[in-house]
Amino acid sequence: MKKLINAPEAVLADALVGVAAAHPELNVDHVNRIIYRGTPTRAGKVALISGGGSGHEPLHGGFVGFGMLDAACAGEVFTSPTPDQMQEATKVADSGAGVLHIVKNYTGDVMNFEMAAEMAEAETGVKVSAVVVNDDVAVEDSTWTAGRRGVGTTVLLEKIVGAAAEEGHDLAAITALANRVNESGRSMGMALTSCTVPSAGKPTFEIPDDMMEIGVGIHGEPGRHRVALAGAASIAQQLVEPVLADLDFTGGPVIAMLNGMGGTPLLELYLMYGEVAKLLEKAGVSVARTLVGNYITSLDMAGCSVTLLKVDDELLRLWDAPVNTSGLRWGV
Repeated sequence: MKKLINAPEAVLADALVGVAAAHPELNVDHVNRIIYRGTPTRAGKVALISGGGSGHEPLHGGFVGFGMLDAACAGEVFTSPTPDQMQEATKVADSGAGVLHIVKNYTGDVMNFEMAAEMAEAETGVKVSAVVVNDDVAVEDSTWTAGRRGVGTTVLLEKIVGAAAEEGHDLAAITALANRVNESGRSMGMALTSCTVPSAGKPTFEIPDDMMEIGVGIHGEPGRHRVALAGAASIAQQLVEPVLADLDFTGGPVIAMLNGMGGTPLLELYLMYGEVAKLLEKAGVSVARTLVGNYITSLDMAGCSVTLLKVDDELLRLWDAPVNTSGLRWGV
């Protein structure tokens, strides 16, 4: 294993030191491993909190800031944050208007966020609501989930719901919007290589040089099936077709995200998006906005995922609204 680390057991702590040094506009609680906005949530604004295992950067800490999250809890690599972390973030971020927990559908995340909400409500009376993102069409169940996994739509949801929170919508409206976005998004991923968790010191699984995983998860979970390595056009087809088969994306615009898993050059991601765009045009899907890059990763995994989100004028307006985070920034 070759990684830019000091010791496997210190990766998260050391990374948070780097986050604090690189982004003085953020507040980093090193004890509880929480990243907050440097400017606290204004009074009367619904606070948005998310989190999960580390290794998916820039998700979630890279999306803390104006127009997106108020706080992000960082667990150990591919390990859910604890209820105590989430409870602390909920108490600190609340400004009196309530808190929305944005949770990816992994068993540990769902359970711990539920416990944190109950603990926070009991201690301070804060109103907490939650959305559980479950957009991955690759599998219905896995070792990590009951139902579909939460993946790329999480990024789009945090941006859209974050804009609505900045506008002052109440907790009920924010929750309804979050559920609407979740129901309108679908994703599918693939991998050319596994990833290597620092504490394990070796790849999570092995893929022969002439094979690839289709439908892979963001924690190194094996995919829907292993197939022969193919060209970008064929890979795009194997990602797009299951997404289009799961939800009708015709008849209205979509936001399309071509996401890298952490180990694929941007040159190849743009090449892949070119193939995806051809397929969407052929299928009669109108793309209104595009995002290409590394937004929800799996350490050093080589691969990519496709996310499509059905939108209307309101969702596009919220998408286009200003955002200022380390991982996503425009309009400011």
